[in-house]
Amino acid sequence: MRVQVIGSGIAGLSSALRLACAGYEVEVFEANAYPGGKLTQFKLGEYRFDAGPSLFTLPQLVLDLVKLAGKNPETHFPYIQLEQSCNYFYEDGTRFSAWSDPNKFALEVEEKLKVPKEQVLKYLNDAAFKYKITAPLFVENTLHRLSAYSLKETLSGILAMPKLDLFDTMDEVNQDFFSSPHLQQYFNRFATYNGSDPYQAPGLLTLIPHLEHGLGSYFPKQGMHQITETIYQLALEKGVSFHFNSRVDKIRVENNRVKGLEVNGQFYPSDLVVSNSDMHPLYRSLLRTEKQPEKLLAQEKSSSALIFYWGIRKSFPELLMHNIFFSSNYRKEFDTIFKKKSIDEDPTIYINITSKHKADDAPDGCENWFVMVNAGHNTGEQNWDELIASTRKNILSKLSRILQTDIEPLIEVEDYLDPRRIEARTSSYGGSLYGNASNNRFAAFLRHKNFSSSIKGLYLCGGSVHPGGGIPLCLNSGKIVSELIQEDFSLS
Repeated sequence: MRVQVIGSGIAGLSSALRLACAGYEVEVFEANAYPGGKLTQFKLGEYRFDAGPSLFTLPQLVLDLVKLAGKNPETHFPYIQLEQSCNYFYEDGTRFSAWSDPNKFALEVEEKLKVPKEQVLKYLNDAAFKYKITAPLFVENTLHRLSAYSLKETLSGILAMPKLDLFDTMDEVNQDFFSSPHLQQYFNRFATYNGSDPYQAPGLLTLIPHLEHGLGSYFPKQGMHQITETIYQLALEKGVSFHFNSRVDKIRVENNRVKGLEVNGQFYPSDLVVSNSDMHPLYRSLLRTEKQPEKLLAQEKSSSALIFYWGIRKSFPELLMHNIFFSSNYRKEFDTIFKKKSIDEDPTIYINITSKHKADDAPDGCENWFVMVNAGHNTGEQNWDELIASTRKNILSKLSRILQTDIEPLIEVEDYLDPRRIEARTSSYGGSLYGNASNNRFAAFLRHKNFSSSIKGLYLCGGSVHPGGGIPLCLNSGKIVSELIQEDFSLS
């Protein structure tokens, strides 16, 4: 049985490999000249950069794919665990490290912020409880088949609903737990992991810190692009064929059933189609003559980003691989992102420096800085050229002040990625990084299902559908789709 996959983002690669291992004939059509979507890499002079996602959690999801393909994970996917996940900097001079070990982190917070370690551990235990209760249904399985609701874990989740903070926002939960504004801001930050606003997103999302403090953060030894390259090479070995520079024009549907793809004026027939495309271009372009899910398409979009890639002629020992420089008014910053669809004048700055653990990513004594601020998605009404220039100036001023070093003269090479470029290169609607935002207590139920109810043989994976965006969720999305296909169209 032939399966066509539209897009070689991480979810598309995951589903392609899994289906090939199950015996399906799989071919992937990718608009770009390379696999990976946002999870790619490039070089500027002597500096290497991971272009997109920079935080790696739940490595087991990649290891499962390596094992499924019959390979040794230790040789095919070497990685390290980070002892300290991130350094945090505040405008008032406060600094602390987020240790992966919960007890070390609690002691750090007690020392730096004067918050009792027992209080921090109680919060982290609560995050672990929420994750354990909800992950089997909301992350690891489909929500849209009756079989999911027969799981023992589903009943546990339903019974635990009063403890899941569904009717409070993340910020309200964090204010109830902590009187420290610094710690409230720290835990509010985790809303950005799926492009949401902590002042609107449900308190259930306070489970996200468990990924770092309970399950740990990691780094592939060859960089984040190693995730893409590993799965891509395994897929090739399993017989998956890839068509690059092949933007799909249309999914051909006859009598409510997929028949194949139209690509560059040529028709490629198939039995099944898996779309790893963003939901918006999927319906507006590839399925433009089919019924449109207007309510889903109209939902609020997640945040986007403005990223500067800087080769820095200096080493900063006070910085780790992951670093955050907080804004002084977090609520105002999120209002600017989600209400004004812009970038705040005092943005929270994230710096990722892979050369801290992969020395050849930068020349000796230098560092490769991936500098990101959150931005509203592209609506076509922003003046991005002006925003890029003013934000660059604001970032340099803030970093120079806090690090007590004039940063701009240290920039040896430079490039940038803004919402327009994100949209053009990845077909993410408006450059939204995670599809629809989760600024709603019912967000998990409002994402598009992993299959079409009206078109037989059409399945969907990726960040804009269930279970959501980010590397772990996209890998799970590919897994869910492959399981649905094997359930619906078994080869045995």
